[in-house]
Amino acid sequence: MGVWDEVFSPGNLSAALKRVRANRGAPGVDGMTTEELVPWLDVHWPEVRAALDEGTYRPSPVRRVVIPKPGGGERLLGVPTVLDRLVQQALAQVLTGIFDPGFAESSYGFRPGRSAHQAVRAGQVFIEEGYRWVVDVDLEKFFDRVGHDALMARVARKVTDKRVLKLIRRFLDAGVMVEGVKQPTAEGTPQGSPLSPLLSNIMLDDLDRELGRRGLRFVRYADDIRVFVRSKRAATRVLGGITEVVEGRLKLRVNREKSSVQPAGRAVLLGFGFFFVTGGRVKVRVAPKAIARLKTRLRELTRRNWGVSMGYRIGVLNRFVRGWMGYFRVADTPRVFRDLDEWFYRRLRQIYWKQWKRIRTRRRMLAQLGIPPLSAIRWAASSKGYWRIAGSPVLQRALPRRYWDRQGLIGLRTAWERFRQAV
Repeated sequence: MGVWDEVFSPGNLSAALKRVRANRGAPGVDGMTTEELVPWLDVHWPEVRAALDEGTYRPSPVRRVVIPKPGGGERLLGVPTVLDRLVQQALAQVLTGIFDPGFAESSYGFRPGRSAHQAVRAGQVFIEEGYRWVVDVDLEKFFDRVGHDALMARVARKVTDKRVLKLIRRFLDAGVMVEGVKQPTAEGTPQGSPLSPLLSNIMLDDLDRELGRRGLRFVRYADDIRVFVRSKRAATRVLGGITEVVEGRLKLRVNREKSSVQPAGRAVLLGFGFFFVTGGRVKVRVAPKAIARLKTRLRELTRRNWGVSMGYRIGVLNRFVRGWMGYFRVADTPRVFRDLDEWFYRRLRQIYWKQWKRIRTRRRMLAQLGIPPLSAIRWAASSKGYWRIAGSPVLQRALPRRYWDRQGLIGLRTAWERFRQAV
């Protein structure tokens, strides 16, 4: 069976459709949702397949979505129509089987059986082996600047079916819809499309091969690249060499302001950092910026003026904490999570103190929670602010951690312990 027939075989299309529906996602420029796709295909798929076979299928332009980056700036996403997502997913599934086995071992992003956690563990091993200087290579707007000709030349190394190549090129050239106006795309692979991650790995495989040829220890996750070396001098030399390869051979740009050379204890990889313990061992921590983003989100979910019940709030908090810890569970820092919990519970105690509002209500609630009458009266009449009261011995005694455990709240330390026990 040829590549084209494999892409559009019933089994592959069925798997692609299942994946597109599971991923859900926003509609493209035509407004069709994933729920509407199946009924539409029941009527129109024969004509779509005929257009694909005849070479007359024209992908729709992607819908431009701009989202802020955590560290500042903007990320441009392209949302294809659900039909184009189906075709791209079918292509990606077959092309992954062709290209992925040849990718470098140090490439971890968007590959079957590989993950960000594996990339972080690989970096941890390199540092333990003595490679304690880290080169952070930042590719400037990589997904927006990939040259179509250079990319297609790399795809054509392993795919000779001209129908497949023509279809991929049409997706690259489909354009983008910005405020109702179609704009051409002479370069770039839109982030948000099923095919984009694979194409990015194909484009950067030459860089992986060059780094491997030079005997360098490195980790790459999509356009996130870290190289581990033994000295600052070597790191500076390596950064210059990589810049030459990226800009000379790949015709991409290295962001010199964001690329850097760092000692391992200050380096960041995919939201994680590293620290040293007794015996020269290396452990993993959550990067400071990731902690700051965590606290920003928890502040939003524990704000005092959010008029919802505590039960509802706890449900929302639990979903967020489980999702966050699902990613950061590999961090070896239970004490950090315990300290964050103290801050977290203090913010929740503020909410109750505001809700109780009146002195007599506060006195009654404190008494119900086991505070002696005289102490309850004195604290209920206090004029101290919410934050100070929330950290006071009396409110910590009235609303300790076990109280929140009974309410069903999952703290960060508890979530971390559960994930670690499950491994």
